[in-house]
Amino acid sequence: MFELLRVFFTGLGISFLGALPLGVLNVAAMQLSVQENIRAAVRFALGVALVEVLYVRLSLVGMGWVMAHRGLFNALEWITVLLFVILAVSSFRTAGRGGREQKNLLLNNRVSRFWLGFTMSALNPVQIPFWFIWSTYLLSNRLLKPVELHFNLYTAGIGVGTLIALAAFIFGGRWVINKLNASNRAINYAVGAVFIISALVQCWRLLSKMHNA
Repeated sequence: MFELLRVFFTGLGISFLGALPLGVLNVAAMQLSVQENIRAAVRFALGVALVEVLYVRLSLVGMGWVMAHRGLFNALEWITVLLFVILAVSSFRTAGRGGREQKNLLLNNRVSRFWLGFTMSALNPVQIPFWFIWSTYLLSNRLLKPVELHFNLYTAGIGVGTLIALAAFIFGGRWVINKLNASNRAINYAVGAVFIISALVQCWRLLSKMHNA
């Protein structure tokens, strides 16, 4: 029983800590909670968590396929950089206009917030190598065994960890912004800054990978 709990909480811990640094997904969840409502943000978080779980299962079942298609993931990561830049420009333009136009491109649409979270998470393929590395490490150290029960508990823990981390941004971020009485204009500027930083970090990481190849 202790071994099964360890597997579950190992997945939960890695996922929780991995989702805490400021990034596009957790900031978007916080923005939804402030500019729309908690329900929309929770639906977004569920979409994000579902993709995370699917990617983890893919990394566990198809480790050989992942290693053989690194070029595909590199191409998708460059597309992600472009999307980050587009979202950053949209956020800055929205903040600069002010007035009634308070939502950036990310939120100014009728897309279901669940599917918005699902799509944004799916467009972040870096999760697959991330979980591939962690899963390989855990399997090689026998902290995770290649059996269905361990894989299920590990995956469930990852999903729960992602939801807890996003909940911290949804509720904690909303509380902080309300306390600071931040305007929608300030929020859009902050979100745009996060997108730009994310694009630069992703670009630097990809260029470094090319240089070291």
